[in-house]
Amino acid sequence: MRIAFLVAPQGVEQVELTEPWKAVSDAGHEPVLVSTKPGTIQAFDHLDKGGTFDVDEVVGETSAGSFGGLVLPGGVANPDFLRMDDKAVAFVRDFFDQSRPVAAICHAPWTLVEADVVRGRVLTSWPSLRTDIENAGGTWVDEPVKICDQGSNQLVTSRKPDDLKAFCDAFVHVLAGAAG
Repeated sequence: MRIAFLVAPQGVEQVELTEPWKAVSDAGHEPVLVSTKPGTIQAFDHLDKGGTFDVDEVVGETSAGSFGGLVLPGGVANPDFLRMDDKAVAFVRDFFDQSRPVAAICHAPWTLVEADVVRGRVLTSWPSLRTDIENAGGTWVDEPVKICDQGSNQLVTSRKPDDLKAFCDAFVHVLAGAAG
């Protein structure tokens, strides 16, 4: 199953991209790097530049229907850039409209807030997003990972890089259910 990893051209927290990517790949799925522009993206290790990664597909030229799930890595700048891009926001919303699994870590739920998909859901994130999530109608919890089932859509959220093992395990579990 193809799994989209949506990131901005710069600002993604590298470990929040590479660890879920590896987990998805190890589980037999095909990770696909989707961004708002073609070329490469610049990842970061907190505030320091990290590696660069080749973009596989561009938002606006692909659709949620061609993927079995979506991963939204964090980093402070990454979701802030994405939430300002109408095509990226629509791409995220489409996964919810099609009841496909979505996973978001750290600051990534900012994009979910912008897509207006947190209302009535229970999720976690980096603690500074609590008020944004609550103002958007969601319920914020301080847990390493939270799986929220609403209808046939499953949302997996996590707080920070220290929670990556739980985050990856939960999303791979959700994907196994979606594939079966």
